[in-house]
Amino acid sequence: MSEKYQFFCVPNTERKEFTYLNMSSSSFIEEKKALLQQGFEVEDDVIYAENPEEAVKKFRSNYVYHLEEYNASTNIFYTLLHAFQWLKGKLTGKS
Repeated sequence: MSEKYQFFCVPNTERKEFTYLNMSSSSFIEEKKALLQQGFEVEDDVIYAENPEEAVKKFRSNYVYHLEEYNASTNIFYTLLHAFQWLKGKLTGKS
């Protein structure tokens, strides 16, 4: 099941200095406030991922995954491709 992650960057570091929070955490709001007070800024939109490693990978891809998701939602070929890739990952244990 996918979880939502929000990423925060130090300004003017070209996304190299960042951290993230799992938005389903009970302490999300407090942690977000603390990061903003430390000078971090919210970066990009929410990222849906199965785990933190996948979220970081998507964040570092810098919008490539947004294009993949858009293609999957608007084109039946990409929808089927995505479904088969997901199924293959589940069957082989590789996500």
